Amino acid sequence: MDDRELLKTVMRIVGEENCRDDCAVLPCGGQVMVATTDMLHKTTDFVEGMTDWQIGWMSAAVTISDIASMGAAPKYLLIAVGLDRWEQLAGVMQGAKDCCTRFGAAIVGGDIDRHNELTVVTTGLGIVDRRDLARREGAWPGDLVCITGIPGQAQAWLDGYKQFEKALFEPQPRVTEGQALARGGVSAMMDDSDGIALSLYDLMSVNTCGFAIESALVPRPAGVPEPQARELALYGGGDYELIFTISPDRYPVPGVPCTVIGKVTEERSVLVDGKPMEKRGYQHRW
Repeated sequence: MDDRELLKTVMRIVGEENCRDDCAVLPCGGQVMVATTDMLHKTTDFVEGMTDWQIGWMSAAVTISDIASMGAAPKYLLIAVGLDRWEQLAGVMQGAKDCCTRFGAAIVGGDIDRHNELTVVTTGLGIVDRRDLARREGAWPGDLVCITGIPGQAQAWLDGYKQFEKALFEPQPRVTEGQALARGGVSAMMDDSDGIALSLYDLMSVNTCGFAIESALVPRPAGVPEPQARELALYGGGDYELIFTISPDRYPVPGVPCTVIGKVTEERSVLVDGKPMEKRGYQHRW
């Protein structure tokens, strides 16, 4: 069984309806609680040269980004650390705490254990009013496709453009923007940590429509020549920006800098410059 079939099997066990968004959605009085968890490893996620503090920051940031993509306010984080070197613990925890403090959350517990490689598991909880909850499902033909920030910067560092170190080592979850966009009436939203291409295919998998983007509209990482800049912007991962769809009459959302990169289409396909977009980007490998 290949990894794709294995994933489908797991989704059937858990319930496909519980695997459609960046977070699980739980009733919480007049609001809803969103819950998410991430596991990061030294061999697949922590780049050589990262400090222990940056490892902790990134571990918290990726989970907070999922909460932001639902339009929610991050509140609590649980963190479990598997260590191959005990002396890393203080730096990792301080980085995670600083990230939580920056975005309005608190570390409220977790676990510590020995592991054959540094592994950090973060579980985050957030709160949002039911009417403001943003989900991946809901895109409608004619909606605009938009993205915050500049995609491709994290991957640019991996490709040798060292001016983008902070983009990769210290990602900034779009918490304020996510809440404003949700209140502003986005029809669908997720974070683009796996890159624009895979994000659009993920959105298509839970919607009955497709997406057509124009590569010339997509912001490029500065100082990277074409065509590499285009490649990074479309397929590079690790940026933790928000990609969303919104009705033209609701755009722009005040206070949210973003870029229109295309439109939602009736045809269920993902196109770039009128041609099928390759389904590739950042993927975990094992």
